[in-house]
Parts: sequence; C-alpha cells; structure tokens
Amino acid sequence: MDILRRSLLSLGLAALLAGPGLAGPAWAEPQTITVASTTSTEQSGLFKHLLPRFTEKTGIGVKIVALGTGQALDVGRRGDADVVFVHDRAAEEKFVAEGFGTKRHAVMYNDFVVAGPKADPAGARGGDVTASFARIAAAKAPFVSRGDRSGTHAAELRYWKEAGLDLGAVRGDWYKDVGQGMGPALNTASAANAYILADRGTWLSFKNRGDLAILVQGDKRLFNQYGVMLVNPEKHPQVKAKEGQAFVDWLIAPDGQRAIADYKIEGEQLFFPNAEAGKS
Repeated sequence: MDILRRSLLSLGLAALLAGPGLAGPAWAEPQTITVASTTSTEQSGLFKHLLPRFTEKTGIGVKIVALGTGQALDVGRRGDADVVFVHDRAAEEKFVAEGFGTKRHAVMYNDFVVAGPKADPAGARGGDVTASFARIAAAKAPFVSRGDRSGTHAAELRYWKEAGLDLGAVRGDWYKDVGQGMGPALNTASAANAYILADRGTWLSFKNRGDLAILVQGDKRLFNQYGVMLVNPEKHPQVKAKEGQAFVDWLIAPDGQRAIADYKIEGEQLFFPNAEAGKS
C-alpha cells in the first residue's frame, strides 16, 4: 500500500512540475484575435457564417470590431487589432506602405448599388452611376450618405467627383450625412424615402426596405473589392501575429474561399471569392 501511495504521489508531483504541457490542449487558454472590419461584412451576416468554420478548424476565436473602413484602419494603426479586413484599396495600400500592415491580400468582391424610391422622382434609374448622381443633385432629391469614412463613403465621394460635382458647393438640406454604418444608413433612407449608395451584401440582408428598390447597378465603377492585412507586429509587438496570419491564410485558401462563396441569402450569393485572381 505504501509503495502504491508513493507511486501516486510521484505521478502527481510530476504532473505539477510538468505544468500545462502535460495537461494538453484542454487546459490551454483559447487564443482570440481581434479583427477590425467594415460594417458591411458584419451586417450582411457574412461573419456569422465564416467565423464558426474558422474557429472549428483552428481553435482560434475571433472578435469583430465593425466600423467604417477608415476607422477600422485607424484601429489597426493604433495596434488595437490583429487583422484589418476592409474595402478601400487605395487606403489599404497606403496602410501597408506606411508600415502598419505586412501585406495586402485580395479576398472577395461584390458591388455597390444605388437604391431609392421606386417612383424615382429624380430619374436616377439606369446603368451609369455618375449620371444618376448628377440627376439626384439636380433634383435636390433626398440622399442619405454614410459619412463615416467607410469604403462605401469613399466610393460615394468618388462618384460625386466623377459626376463633375463639388459636393461642398451643391449639398444642401437634401443631403443627409448620418455618420453611421450601412444598416442604420439604410434604415434612415427607408424612413425618409431617400436615395442611397449601398453595398449589395448589406442590401440583400436588409429587411426594412419600405418603398426602396435598386435603381442603379451594373456599372463597372460599382465594383467593390475587399482586402485583408495582418497588422505589422514589428510596429506593434502585442499583435498576435501567428493567430492573425492563420486567419488571413484561411480566408485566402480554398477552405475560406469556399465558405465565402457558400454564403447566400434566399439563394443569392452575396460575396464572390477572388483571392487567386486578386494576387498582385
């Protein structure tokens, strides 16, 4: 009996000395990364579809901070996120050039649409986004802007400029800058029966459309590319580089690309993976 007791005590001591390594993964603290992303990827429901698949494969949890693209990039600049997943290529390339991100990877695309009242009082309906914007401004028809430095907001400002309009000079009471994400902006447009630029993914998942319908689509300038970047751990040592890179790698690998393609609402695909085609 004494021999058995001594053996058990020895085994217990060895386990204590060995620490968590002997206990194995069941005792390990689960790793969680923070991803700063856009409201369109969150409010479209894409992350609810993707993240359980990633976590099941890797054991890595993901916390999403959903903001406009400009704000999400600022979170990355401060080192308050491990990964940035956004949709404004010029801003993304600047982020990498400044040393805040290690490398930009194309992930997927969809497109923007202009939604507005079905009656279309401004005559905006058509396939030319800049002509539509010019008609909305000429009619001083209610228009809701996100106004939040998001990728969608950046695209909207680009379209006004390409329409030959100085927004600062022409905007008036008809132009409502809400400073919010895509979902709240769409709710505002629906309540005001106003025109709005939206990403198709959030539009398809949006249920409170009221009298709004898609009026402008198909213009190649409405193409909407998403990119992902690991925040540079050399600039911010607290970045969980290994786990963050695992998320980036999964998104652009066949498993992640298939998961993106599989996400549909009422049979309609919201995002189209193009990591291979988007390599630069």
